[in-house]
Amino acid sequence: MTVWTSSQGVRRLEFGPLPRERHTNLPEAWPARLGAAVEQLREYFAKERTSFDLPLDLSGVTSDFQREVYNQLLKVEHGHVMSYGQIAREIGKPDQARAVGQAVGANPIPIIVPCHRVIASDGRLTGFSGGLKRKVVLLKLEGIDVDGSSPNSKVHPEVIPLDL
Repeated sequence: MTVWTSSQGVRRLEFGPLPRERHTNLPEAWPARLGAAVEQLREYFAKERTSFDLPLDLSGVTSDFQREVYNQLLKVEHGHVMSYGQIAREIGKPDQARAVGQAVGANPIPIIVPCHRVIASDGRLTGFSGGLKRKVVLLKLEGIDVDGSSPNSKVHPEVIPLDL
């Protein structure tokens, strides 16, 4: 993973190695925000952390709607999932589930803004910018069972809110 920070906070998280044209200093020389983000991610993957306490830089986010979706994602607790429709209803736009899906797919800070916790309304696995196999790993890390890593795989969370 590559973690990008600014003076405001975590700006981007990308899967894969640091691009060749970019260079980084040794960890001792990292800015404090970068060091904190890397440490909290390490704790998350070691199952020592269930939430993040990091400032976020969403200045590159282009719409207020996306910001609303990301703020709602931050409320989805570790080990729980929500559907796109549930998120749309929570932000007061019940007919915008597809738009929620587009915003979730454009999330610049996956894991920290937990878009991996979003599934289809029928409990099936749905897309993830890092790929479905990574999404399954993240869900299982949080104690959520998934039948496989294909789009039709069923997700079996301990708790799933019902669409009523």
